[in-house]
Amino acid sequence: MPKGGPDGGDGGRGGDVIFCVDSQLHTLQDMRYKKSYIAPNGEPGQSSKKYGSHGKTIRIPVPPGTVIKAENSDTIIADLIKESDSFVACRGGKGGKGNVHYKSSTRQTPRFAQDGQGGEEFTFQVELKILGDVGLVGFPNAGKSTLLSALTTAKPKIADYPFTTLVPNLGIVKYGEYKSFVMADIPGLIEGASLGKGLGIQFLKHVERTRVILVLIESFNPNPLTTFNQLKNELQQFNPDLLEKKRLILRTKMDLVSGHQLTKEWDDILDPKVDISSVTRDGLAALVNSIAKMINED
Repeated sequence: MPKGGPDGGDGGRGGDVIFCVDSQLHTLQDMRYKKSYIAPNGEPGQSSKKYGSHGKTIRIPVPPGTVIKAENSDTIIADLIKESDSFVACRGGKGGKGNVHYKSSTRQTPRFAQDGQGGEEFTFQVELKILGDVGLVGFPNAGKSTLLSALTTAKPKIADYPFTTLVPNLGIVKYGEYKSFVMADIPGLIEGASLGKGLGIQFLKHVERTRVILVLIESFNPNPLTTFNQLKNELQQFNPDLLEKKRLILRTKMDLVSGHQLTKEWDDILDPKVDISSVTRDGLAALVNSIAKMINED
């Protein structure tokens, strides 16, 4: 300002980029089509000591269970589970200082100012781990989807061939008065799934969220112990902590066999077992009661 001294105001701070949980979302579908998020710069300072406005913060809504990882790494930076959870992915740069800050008794008319700082820029991996109380684990065609459809209103694809389920399905099982738990149907595993074979490696991560694991094996399986050990091995190879979770063995499709046809190898499996038929609904009430008891014990 001529003969009036410096009057340049400060610049505004740049906007932040924040991941925040939105319980109404269930997928990361939006990120498939928008993979770059840029918050705007702050406005420049103006004359008459007017401050520039701050840049608008960009909020990226994600569903509960979202995991933020460093680029090309398995290092977890943030695990967003509850509605109140959020993660500041990139902070906006600080605004510059106007020339009014540099006035002194010996420098009456400073003709310089401090530039603003650049904002942060990062690349992240964003994954979704389904939040389910109970996870269904088994080889393809073991009856997982049929069980989910029998206990819940979920409508997974069901057919008499392997790998019918290609994505995890969720259903809510109601019991008692106003009580319920969430059941997740995980696509079928095959031997070597923990090493990347088949579809299992993409979905084993969802089992990490569950509190109870139901291992489904067809009742007429001639080698149930071998099958059980193979499934346990895949879980252990992926994450040893999975073997510490509460576990229940389901002998499925009991409507197709009679009691004397069960192989004696079943006796070598020491885990608790429940006989069910999702088609005739035999054993389903007892199964729900057992699951509810296991969940309420936590």
